[in-house]
Amino acid sequence: MIKELKINHKQVSIQYPKTDIKELPVVILHAYNEEEGRAVFEKCEKLHCPDFILVSISNLNWNHEMTPWFAPKLNQHDEDCLGKADEYIHELTTEIMPKVEDYMKKDLQKEITYYAIAGYSLAGLFAVYATYKTDIFTKVASASGSFWFPNFVEYIKGNEMKSKIQSMYFSLGNKESKVRNQVLATVEKHTKEIENIYHSQGIETIYEENEGNHFHEADLRMAKGIKWILEKE
Repeated sequence: MIKELKINHKQVSIQYPKTDIKELPVVILHAYNEEEGRAVFEKCEKLHCPDFILVSISNLNWNHEMTPWFAPKLNQHDEDCLGKADEYIHELTTEIMPKVEDYMKKDLQKEITYYAIAGYSLAGLFAVYATYKTDIFTKVASASGSFWFPNFVEYIKGNEMKSKIQSMYFSLGNKESKVRNQVLATVEKHTKEIENIYHSQGIETIYEENEGNHFHEADLRMAKGIKWILEKE
């Protein structure tokens, strides 16, 4: 089952199972496009995830709204990241999520047990960053997160999350760090370091390695992360 909403030029897809259960967790997924959100939910069903509602948000200004601060482009075919995440988090928490929650309660007759946040690539970076700016989320799934992003590890070490996080999932493809670009090549080292930091803080974490490069089976990788956090109490 799926409901499409348009909120502030963002495409918001609410996907939910056929179930009589009245109380369900909600996963906020920032997706590169609408098809990604649908594919991830489909993979979640095939993996027999616990029942949940997936709110997939797309039509994002990807390099800007998913990044916490300015970072120069990685190559001549890319563009600078302008670091508009704080502005988008305000939009997400004050405009998008309240409208989504209103629909779920009034139209779907569902109560929300908790909110989790998930994302792939830059959205995986954003998922972690958002926990420092809002207390809404309790679980995080970051698949192939862009933790090569300059100074992000230092930010984590120097700041405290606003959210009280119970569990965090991290994954990478085993070829993602084997690239010529020296910035991108740091992604495995930084992802493992970040996972260790949160584990040492008493958060239940996991680091999972997948076959392939950054673009291999992205929807399945994301679904595996969502399944893992949903199964954690």
